[in-house]
Amino acid sequence: MRNRLIKYGLYFLFLILFQVLILNNMQFSGYINPYCYILFILILPFETPGWLLLVLAFILGMIIDVFPQGWMVYGSSIGFHIAATVAMAFSRPVILSWIRSRDEYEPGSNPDANDQGFRWYGLYVVIMVSIHHIVLFFLEEFSFSGIPETFLRFVLSSVFTILLLLIWEGFRYQRK
Repeated sequence: MRNRLIKYGLYFLFLILFQVLILNNMQFSGYINPYCYILFILILPFETPGWLLLVLAFILGMIIDVFPQGWMVYGSSIGFHIAATVAMAFSRPVILSWIRSRDEYEPGSNPDANDQGFRWYGLYVVIMVSIHHIVLFFLEEFSFSGIPETFLRFVLSSVFTILLLLIWEGFRYQRK
């Protein structure tokens, strides 16, 4: 139990630092914004209680929102990443049961390619990243006038984030 806590704590810190120090400074013409910090919510064990999932998502989103780079990009508004990350965490149990019934997940297994297979993991990542990004980008815009640009940002950023997460998992994946 203690080893798991340390492992996920290190993941939390690494993903926040990676997001804030590297990825927040990468913007390609304003349309591609990679958000790999959401990997933390994706990799939490199946047994994670719903309340803890929501609390961790809130804290994660708040940290990303309050870093100085986030303030410069979004002006003085805080809450976009909180809302998107909490929405993703809230929908996670539904998506997991939609992909596969609860009885099919082995106790102690994790939502990763090693335990579930790369195909399952790819579908899981595509759905969860799409939920996060659509909430994030449409909350940022919050008007009907920018729907085409917002949709383009959603698609390009989602593809880029999904590719980064699949590459990351590819390095961890061990074929059985």
